[in-house]
Amino acid sequence: MRFIRTDKARDELQPGRRSLSQRERALLLLAGGQHSLTDFGALFGGSRDEAERVAQQLVARGYLAPEAPPPQRTPEPEPVPVPAVAADAFDGKRSLATTRMFLFDLCERMFVRRDPPRAERLRAALREARDREAMLAVAESMLGEIALAAGEERAASIRERIERLLPAETVH
Repeated sequence: MRFIRTDKARDELQPGRRSLSQRERALLLLAGGQHSLTDFGALFGGSRDEAERVAQQLVARGYLAPEAPPPQRTPEPEPVPVPAVAADAFDGKRSLATTRMFLFDLCERMFVRRDPPRAERLRAALREARDREAMLAVAESMLGEIALAAGEERAASIRERIERLLPAETVH
């Protein structure tokens, strides 16, 4: 049997928190769906039974939850055709400000958790981008990173969205 940590367990493991014994905290650290009761037994002198007893106590107290069993494989349903038109059609006013806000939001969603230093560099570059060309250069850099992290298809769909947000280029 495998266990996963609850929010209460994650709070307990924060620095400065100490309401559980050292062995209970160690068991919380190992819990995460990747270790079984047999693995926990090492914390208790090789006693799987003692590990199970402590794990069940932590479940009862809300620190752990049993990991859900893997879903049963079922026959794959027929694929649903996807329309060629994007689902989030944009009918608002096209503007550099709207595009800029979209890029800031995109930076937050795509990079802050995965790579905070890169997110900060991209945000700084967006803040410094004073015209269309500079902003689009930052967008291209972002799209390159997205292509590496999430694939070319994802980057292409975001590029299309940016093009729908941008105002038409004016020629003087």
